[in-house]
Amino acid sequence: MLQTIQRLPAVKYESGLSRSTIYLRIAQGLWTKPISLGGRAVGWPASEVAALNAARIAGKTDDDIRVLVQTLQAGRKA
Repeated sequence: MLQTIQRLPAVKYESGLSRSTIYLRIAQGLWTKPISLGGRAVGWPASEVAALNAARIAGKTDDDIRVLVQTLQAGRKA
């Protein structure tokens, strides 16, 4: 399966969120942490961004999304 990594401008576009809101949600456990691409570059797996957007669209609660974030981040190690 092809996995793509989206940089911040693409994540902002896909989610409709600002940079500060994305990092606030990371601190709150409502968004996955970025992956280091080296130096000062980070990105997020496109599948994670899509899953988080789908959860919001489905009306999931913040607690449900925190569980999803934990699941997504644990899946990175597999």
